[in-house]
Amino acid sequence: MAKDNVDLICDISELAGLFERSHSLSDFLQSAVSIVAYHMRAAVCSIYLYDEEEETLTLAATQGLKPEAVGNVSLKLGEGIVGAAMRDLKPICEGHGSNNPHFKRIDGIFEEHYEAFLAVPIMLRGAMRVGVLVTQDPQPNYFHQNDVKALRAIASQLAVVIENAKLLMSLHEARQQKTEPPAEVTPALAGVSFLKGTTASSGVVQGTAVVIDGHGYDVLTVAADEDETSYTLEDFTLALQESEEQLTALQKHMEERLGDVASLIFNAHLLILKDMGFSGAMKKLIDQGIPADRAISSVVNDYINLFSKSSNPRLREKVLDVKDLGHRLLRNLQRHGEDHGDYEGQILIAKELLPSDVLKFAAQKVEGIIIVQGSVTSHISILARSLRVPMVFVEKPDILEIPEGTLILIDANQGTVFLDPSEKVLAQYEALIKPEEVPPEVVQPETFTRDGTKITLHCNVNLLSDMEYARQNLAEGVGLYRSEFPFIVRDEFPSEEAQRLIYEKIFAGLPGREVTLRTLDVGGDKKLPYHQHLEEANPFLGLRAIRFSLKNPGIFKQQLRAMLRAGHNKGLRIMFPFISSVDDFLAARDMLEECKRELELEGVPYNPNPDIGPMVELPAAVEIIDELARESDFLSIGTNDLIQYLLAVDRTNESVSSLYVCHHPAVLRSVYRIVNSAINNDVDVCVCGDMALNTEMLKFLIGIGVRKISIDAQHIPRIQKFISGLHTEEARRHARKLLRYGTLREVNRFLAEEEA
Repeated sequence: MAKDNVDLICDISELAGLFERSHSLSDFLQSAVSIVAYHMRAAVCSIYLYDEEEETLTLAATQGLKPEAVGNVSLKLGEGIVGAAMRDLKPICEGHGSNNPHFKRIDGIFEEHYEAFLAVPIMLRGAMRVGVLVTQDPQPNYFHQNDVKALRAIASQLAVVIENAKLLMSLHEARQQKTEPPAEVTPALAGVSFLKGTTASSGVVQGTAVVIDGHGYDVLTVAADEDETSYTLEDFTLALQESEEQLTALQKHMEERLGDVASLIFNAHLLILKDMGFSGAMKKLIDQGIPADRAISSVVNDYINLFSKSSNPRLREKVLDVKDLGHRLLRNLQRHGEDHGDYEGQILIAKELLPSDVLKFAAQKVEGIIIVQGSVTSHISILARSLRVPMVFVEKPDILEIPEGTLILIDANQGTVFLDPSEKVLAQYEALIKPEEVPPEVVQPETFTRDGTKITLHCNVNLLSDMEYARQNLAEGVGLYRSEFPFIVRDEFPSEEAQRLIYEKIFAGLPGREVTLRTLDVGGDKKLPYHQHLEEANPFLGLRAIRFSLKNPGIFKQQLRAMLRAGHNKGLRIMFPFISSVDDFLAARDMLEECKRELELEGVPYNPNPDIGPMVELPAAVEIIDELARESDFLSIGTNDLIQYLLAVDRTNESVSSLYVCHHPAVLRSVYRIVNSAINNDVDVCVCGDMALNTEMLKFLIGIGVRKISIDAQHIPRIQKFISGLHTEEARRHARKLLRYGTLREVNRFLAEEEA
C-alpha cells in the first residue's frame, strides 16, 4: 500500500494542537509516533530524545516496540544507527538494518522482527540536537528517498513542538514540585549502597548530601510551624546585616589566603544581597504580614526560577549564588551570628561546576564534592587538589535526585561513593575520616642519590596557597606555575598590575629560588567564561595555550610585561606551552623582546634576561627537539599531555583509559630523545607531570640523565626518600633495558620482574 506522505506532513503540522490536548510530554510523543506509523504504513515508529549534557539518546515513545522499553533504552552519541544519525546529523536509510556497521541490536524489545530501518535526526536551526525519529518495518528495502524527505520534513516540525513542549512541561512540573513532597529515594538508586567513580582529588570524608542542580531549584527550607514565634522585620534586618558582615569577612579572608584567584568571588553575593529587588522584596512581603522566613524562601525561589530559565548563561550561573544567599539568610534568621560555613558537614553533588564555584564552596567549608560529569585532568580537579577538597567524578546522573540530607561517605582515594553507609562501613573508615595527627616527614633541603648525584626537586604551583606546602617540604624552586587560574576564575581578564602582584607573591614564597612561570594555557577544557570563543569540534586540538596567546597579542603582552616586572632581580624563567614548531617559539620570544623594549622606554624596572623555554608536550616538538633546544635556555617536558598526544588516548575516557600508559615504548623513546637533545645542547631539562611520581619511571628518568623534576609539593618527601636509596648506575641499567623493548608486553614483563 502506498504511503500517504503528503497527508502525513499535513497532519504532523497540527502537532502543536495535539500537544495542547495532551496531559504530558510523553502523551504527546506517543500520539505523534502513532500518527507517523499510521501514515507511513510502518510497523514501528519511535522517538528518541537527546540529552545534550549527558550526550545520550533515550527512547521516549514507540509504536511497535515493547512499551516497557520507553525510558529504559539509552544510546550514547554515535552508538547504533540512531546514535550515528544524531552524531552526524544525517538521515540513515537501510534496507537491511543489520548490515549497517553501526547497527546495535537491543534484545528484549521485539526489534529483531524488523529489517528496514530509517533514522532521521530531529534538529533545531540546522545544528541543535533534539532527538531522532525512527521508522522500522519487517519488509526489507521498505523505505525510499521520498520517505526520507517526508520524515525530514516531519522531524523539522517536531523539533519546535518538542522544544516548546519540554519547556511548557517543565513549567508545569516546577509548579507541581512546590506542593508535592520529594520522593524518599530515586527509584534508579533504590537499593544502591555505593557508586564507583574516578578520583579527581584524594581524601576520605563524610557528610550529608546537598544537591545544587537536580530537577528542583527550591531553597529547600522548612517554614516555621504555626505555633512557633513568627520572625519579624526586625529579625530579618538583623539577619541581613549579619549576612553582609559574614560575606565581607569571608571575602577578606579568601583574598588573604588566595589573592591570586579569590578576587571578589563573593562580590555577586553582596551585590544581590544589597539589591532592593531582592532584600527589598522580602521586606515588602514582611510588611504585608508574611513571616520573614517565608518571605525569604518566596523571593529566593522566584529569583532562582528567573535566573535558571534565563537565556543568558551568565545569569544562569547566579542560581548557586542566590541559593547560597537564601540558606545564609535563613540560618542567620534562625540562629543569629553562628557562621560555621554554609556547607560545613555537607557533601556537594553537582552536574558540573565552574572553577569559581569550587573556590566558593571550599571557602564555605564543604567536606567533599561529587561531580556527575567532567574530566579528571580538568582545571576544577587541579583546583580541588590545591584546596584539599576531596572530589570524585561519577557517571550516574541519578545521584542528582538523591534526597538532600542523605548521609554520604566519599573515599576519594579509591574513587568510591557510599550512599547511606552502614555502621560497619563507617567503623571501617573512622580512622581515615578522623586521622590522628602525625608529625610531618623529615625533608632534607637537597636531594641526592645513594652515590651522591644531585637531583633538584621543584614544585608545581596552581594557587598561592600551594606555596605554604612548598615551603614546608623545602621545594628548591617552582618548576611550573600554572598562570591560567587567575584568568579562569575571574569575570574579566586580570590587569597587568593584578598579574604582577600575583607573580611577585610566587617569588616571595620561595625567596632566592628559581621560578618558572608558564604563560596562559587556556582552551581545551579551560575556557574563559568572559571571552568569546569559537565552538570547536575538538578543542584539545584547537586554539589553546600559545596559539591563543599569539592570536591575542594584547592579552599576551600584558602577561609577559607582568612576568618581566615581577621577575626584576629574581630567578625568572618563562615557559611557553603547547609549542608545535620553532616558528611558534620564535614568535613568542619576539613578543617578549617587544615587551622588554616597551618597559625600557617607560623606565619601568624589569628582568632583562629571563631564561625562556618551551613545554615539550606535542609529538611535533619531539621531532624538532634539536632545533628547539638550540633556541632555548631550558626544556620542560609535560609528560601528561605528551603521553596523551603521542598515544592519541584520553585517559579520562573509560573506553580507552587502559591504553594510557607512561611506559609505552613510544613514550620512553620520546622522553629519552628530548633529554638526550638537552644534554647534547647543554640545555637544562625538567620533567613535569605524573610520570615523575611513578618510581619505576622516575628510575628511568634519572637513568637517562634527568636531574630536575617538578611535582606537587606534598609528594616531595616520598620522592626524596626513593631517590636517596637509588644508585644512578642502577638507574642507567634500568633505562637501557627499557629502551631496548619495542612492545608493551616486553616492558610489562620486565617491570613485573623488577618489582618482584
